Amino acid sequence: MNGSVLQLAIAQLNPCVGDFDANRDKILDSIAQARGQRADAVVFPEMMVTGYPPEDLLFRPAFLQQVGRVLEAVRQASKAITVIIGAPLQRQGKLYNMAVVYHDGKCIAEYAKQYLPNYRVFDEKRYFSTGKQTVIVPISGIPTGLLICEDIWQPAPIRQLKKEGAEAVIVLNASPFRSNKAQERFALLERHAKKHRLPILYSNLVGGQDELVFDGHSLVLDAQGQLLFQGRTFTEDTYVVTVPVSAAATVSVKPQSLELASQEAQVYQALVTGVRDYVAKNGFSAVMLGLSGGIDSALTLVLAVDALGAENVEAVMMPFHYTADISIHDARQQAETLGVRYREIPIERIFDSFMKTLGKEFAGLERDVTEENIQARSRGVILMALSNKLGKMLLATGNKSEMSMGYATLYGDMAGGFAPLKDVYKTWVYALSRYRNQGEEGEVIPSRVITRPPSAELAPDQKDEDSLPPYSILDEILRLFIEEFHSVNEIVAQGFEEETVRFVVNRVLLNEYKRRQSAPGIRITRRAFGKDRRYPISSAYRKYL
Repeated sequence: MNGSVLQLAIAQLNPCVGDFDANRDKILDSIAQARGQRADAVVFPEMMVTGYPPEDLLFRPAFLQQVGRVLEAVRQASKAITVIIGAPLQRQGKLYNMAVVYHDGKCIAEYAKQYLPNYRVFDEKRYFSTGKQTVIVPISGIPTGLLICEDIWQPAPIRQLKKEGAEAVIVLNASPFRSNKAQERFALLERHAKKHRLPILYSNLVGGQDELVFDGHSLVLDAQGQLLFQGRTFTEDTYVVTVPVSAAATVSVKPQSLELASQEAQVYQALVTGVRDYVAKNGFSAVMLGLSGGIDSALTLVLAVDALGAENVEAVMMPFHYTADISIHDARQQAETLGVRYREIPIERIFDSFMKTLGKEFAGLERDVTEENIQARSRGVILMALSNKLGKMLLATGNKSEMSMGYATLYGDMAGGFAPLKDVYKTWVYALSRYRNQGEEGEVIPSRVITRPPSAELAPDQKDEDSLPPYSILDEILRLFIEEFHSVNEIVAQGFEEETVRFVVNRVLLNEYKRRQSAPGIRITRRAFGKDRRYPISSAYRKYL
């Protein structure tokens, strides 16, 4: 092949943190595929050997020893091909986030990440030292610069590569999904490629890892910033791409247009991927959830079925005095439509037993939210008991709007091992439900579940808006306060009533203790609850708002 063209394989893979044997097997399989398609090099994502992020496992010497074992297998597999792979490595007593390059059984280069992200979900400075050196490696005679993830978001590293003679750039990435992130990545790469007249290959991780989900969507751009290739989202694969490195290249590649599914489709697939991988990577094969007849549990049920298959999902309806007949009907209908196992277990006797037991202690006190919480906790006990006995992971069904406001019951509806909708505002719950009902199967969520006013059904004629602002207002206030860090006055200036804003902000800050005890969930926004947002529980800051 002409020397001004590279044949590069992108291994867009889904590793599991700490599963060294499984990760090794994926790596070796991709190397074999790339060699079979006569690729000059195969490029893996950032930290492919360990999975990302390995967090405090990096402090364990035995963990790092396993890295060396996998890399030895990679070295031996590098005959007649260049392999570029991400791994944590110790050098001179310091740990680095590195790209290692093998060719014909030899390590020909190592590159240490120069910019360590330490914001939002990232805390790499806790673990890694900063790399100082630019690295350019020959791939089929073409000097090719190496970067790792955050390096490409900074101007200096690629500028230095160009200055030192690189004719192409390869970027290893573990870039997690959030809404609109793919467009931002492409715009960044397009600017760099045009400015420095360098083709760029961007290899990204795919799959779920605890709160994070990686969308893949690896990219290749030519030196004019034109898109030559885009990997599929949320899908493992090994691609071989022809990359012209100069105007003298004898092979021309037709530019593409950036193709992305709708925002609803992207978010929905991120949630499905997150559920599938969290369940599987934690050793479960089946899940269960409380199905109330409301929209949150209805959407969670469909997500679970799409992620795991109907045969691996069970729904439990637990009616009480305040449960509407239409809620029971809609729950039954959805379970039947989806083909999941369905149980009905009334909670009246359990609730009455609690009230009888507490009768003396509650004597003379008026009924209040306590009795509502006992209903929710009765359901939580049933669900956790079934989860324990049947070995099925329990999914919590609460959404971000409720979690923000504390509109949820600890040890009740918050019980569970994973919360798929934890970072999904209520308005988005509706949007995703309508989106999913447009699929080939037709209406998988009963239309009445989407159109009826939401209710916790813990009191007579209860509606969410008895306790909360309308979700269209609430969610925008929450977004501005949680994700954009706007002050009360700044939010009011955008047209919201001050009393409402202060009520919402106060409730967000008051309920940090609940969120700290909640199940992990999938991050899809700019700032999710969990490692993305670290607020003190004990704080008097509310009085200064």
